[in-house]
Amino acid sequence: MQGLELSRAYFEAYGAPMLREQFPEWADRLAVGLVGSGSECFGWDDAVSQDHDFEPGFCIFLPEEELLDRQTEFRLERAYAKLPAEFRGISRPRLSPVGGNRRGVMRLGDFLEARTGRRDGALRLEDWLRLDEQYLAELVGGALFWTGDGVFAGLRERLARQPADVRCKKLAGRLLLMAQAGQYNYLRCLAHGEPAAAQLAVGEFVRHAIAVLFLLNQRYLPYYKWQFRALRELPLLSEEAETLELLLTTDNGPAMAQAKADLMENLASAVITVLQDQGLSEAVCGDLEKHAYSVNDRIADPSLRNAHILLAV
Repeated sequence: MQGLELSRAYFEAYGAPMLREQFPEWADRLAVGLVGSGSECFGWDDAVSQDHDFEPGFCIFLPEEELLDRQTEFRLERAYAKLPAEFRGISRPRLSPVGGNRRGVMRLGDFLEARTGRRDGALRLEDWLRLDEQYLAELVGGALFWTGDGVFAGLRERLARQPADVRCKKLAGRLLLMAQAGQYNYLRCLAHGEPAAAQLAVGEFVRHAIAVLFLLNQRYLPYYKWQFRALRELPLLSEEAETLELLLTTDNGPAMAQAKADLMENLASAVITVLQDQGLSEAVCGDLEKHAYSVNDRIADPSLRNAHILLAV
């Protein structure tokens, strides 16, 4: 059983009855689910993941203090702590061994502030540009089992996609860096007799290519160790995960160098096709750098359009 399924079952068995019986006046104002850090929030956990932070538990998200007092918060914390410590053969530890407190009772404002810097989650343009997408992925991932007053559910829906201008700025920067690393620097590094630098160029190409693929799919880029897992689940160009893995895991000797350069060009062509299909680029060529500037030209906000192309990278 994966963590998300375990959490939902535990909530339905014990959490929901606890809220209805002990907190009937508050039950419809609280959001409950499994949201935040950890592979289990995305359905990517396996047997290896169970060595830490794997437990039958859930999150109870509270409104701010003016809507729910500290005494009620304390009562909720005690009630949660008294829930059965074992469920379906899996124990719920008193303290999380790593990663801090990922389950239990928490203020929604605290949760949002930790991921966005704003307690209300109302992001401004500068917030969108500076935020690591990993935290946005955590914010909109997982599942709510109980939506309560709908505030958190509505916020998750609003934040599920970034503004069009922000997406274009990020795409433009990532495309430019893809071009520099893969279409320009890789073979040049080898020609200079610098195989280690060539491998760094491959790594840069792969890193920015993954970000581009997520942007084209309008999905947030997760924590690095889950990027390939998530990449294989994307609707568009998920097959390129195999190409990117091959680029990272093969050498740069004479037998592979041109083959890897060709793979990078093929991936660039696939990306360009999607850019054109989505109406994001008007350039007609195979040079990712030219497409980067074409994407940047689509930004409606003049100050953002005229800002440095790498602003959002």
